[in-house]
Amino acid sequence: MIDSIQFGSYTIAYTLRFSARKTLGITITPDMDVLVKAPENTSPEKVKEKVKKKAPWIIRQQRFFLSFHPKTPVRRYVSGETHWYLGRQYLLKVTPSDREEVKYSGRYLEVFTRERSQAEILVKQWYHQRAMIKFPEIAAPLIQKFKKYQVTPKGLYVKHMPTRWGSCTAGGNIILNPELIKAPRSCIEYVIIHELCHLVHHDHTKKFIDLQSKEMPDWEKWKTTLEKLLA
Repeated sequence: MIDSIQFGSYTIAYTLRFSARKTLGITITPDMDVLVKAPENTSPEKVKEKVKKKAPWIIRQQRFFLSFHPKTPVRRYVSGETHWYLGRQYLLKVTPSDREEVKYSGRYLEVFTRERSQAEILVKQWYHQRAMIKFPEIAAPLIQKFKKYQVTPKGLYVKHMPTRWGSCTAGGNIILNPELIKAPRSCIEYVIIHELCHLVHHDHTKKFIDLQSKEMPDWEKWKTTLEKLLA
């Protein structure tokens, strides 16, 4: 039986198995799967309560195993696979349908498609479309904030970049990688602030770092989170 709990912005999916045992045990596999073994007749509510109580430990263990994983795991785009959106994990569900569409609801990212082989294309297109919507929304208050330094980007664009999360061009345009849409909002804000700082200081000088720290004091935390999650 597969179930999940919500812990802040983090979704913890787990496999529940009942057996003739006296206590409830939780195991994290090297693949970061959460296995819960419970005594027979244990209520699902009690299991959820236990998993939620152990959530901080579960997340720490998953992050530990993540450090040994390839940084860009191969995705197969099949049902049951986990995918990120704005820092939350969703279970992919590929549903045969006459329409080509991607929706997210609850803990699922559902792909409707005539051909299962099209799931990857549809999901990537959906990520790009969401980035086009969410990035300007997240950037707007930050751009407004930087006007006190007499700088404003000429434009904000979404473009895939193999090795960079963001870029600030010589012409004053900010470019963001659509892969960022998978990260928590604060990670996206960090990248935008980083590029806005480049409108003030073009190189990574002490003045640049000081400005970035002034506008986002915990930027190092979100930089590390981004690198661990997606880099």
